[in-house]
Amino acid sequence: MADTKTTVKKVEEAKVIEKTTIFKIAPRATEKSYAESQKRTYVFSVPLFASKQQVKEAVEGEFKVTVTGVRVLTRKGKKTRYSKGKHQYPGTTFRRDHKFAYVTVKEGDKIPVFDDANEAVDKERNSSSTARAAASGARSATEEEETKEDKKADKKADKEDKKAEKKAEKAAKKAEKKGDK
Repeated sequence: MADTKTTVKKVEEAKVIEKTTIFKIAPRATEKSYAESQKRTYVFSVPLFASKQQVKEAVEGEFKVTVTGVRVLTRKGKKTRYSKGKHQYPGTTFRRDHKFAYVTVKEGDKIPVFDDANEAVDKERNSSSTARAAASGARSATEEEETKEDKKADKKADKEDKKAEKKAEKAAKKAEKKGDK
């Protein structure tokens, strides 16, 4: 009778441990996952032991969203060859497996995986377009040509100044050499 009670307790403890297993889920930042996120489906890298229910609980707990569906796939590791030595046949081994979860959330819910990237891209586009618009609106075509001509003239003057400085340095060096003799 005592054996059955201890086994029941062990089974109950194992169930509790299994339910409270905590693991990290990492969103995948790829072009494909970005395209899927537009359809309310987000891609996560999950541990190999994670079940669909555990993935659902983890996503709901971490991102505070309602998960409507979870698809899981396990990608087998690539077969690789290695050398055992000069006169032996090479051996083969496998890279480790990877597990991914495609999580679909309820309409209206969002997971801020790519939102920071989207905001940065939008800001960059807006700032560059407003800068271009301001630059084109502020100057006419003739003013732009004048500024280009001014820049060319400035560059030419700088080159001439540098040439004159080099000539002066050479003349000074020659004078020092003559003075030393």
